[in-house]
Amino acid sequence: MLTIDSFLGISIGICSFLIIGLLHPIVIKGEYYFGTKIWPLFLIGGVFCIICSIIIKSIIISSLFGVFGFSLFWSILELFQQKKRVEKGWFPKKENKKFN
Repeated sequence: MLTIDSFLGISIGICSFLIIGLLHPIVIKGEYYFGTKIWPLFLIGGVFCIICSIIIKSIIISSLFGVFGFSLFWSILELFQQKKRVEKGWFPKKENKKFN
């Protein structure tokens, strides 16, 4: 017999997919506008989410905080890889325009 708990794994999987999909453009836009100097924000956010994951008793919410936290940690690596992709010309580089 199917219960709400039967769909717990698929729910976490769908949310994980959405979290990763959300962070992908954030990394690209973040590197474009701010460069790699924003990596500490991803680190702080990741640590915060992992702490929340440990504290929260609900399995699904705790799992989602854990997924989001480790996805933020992974985004640090992606941020620096994005910089290399920009240097290779695969993504546009932000031009600093100076007005006189």
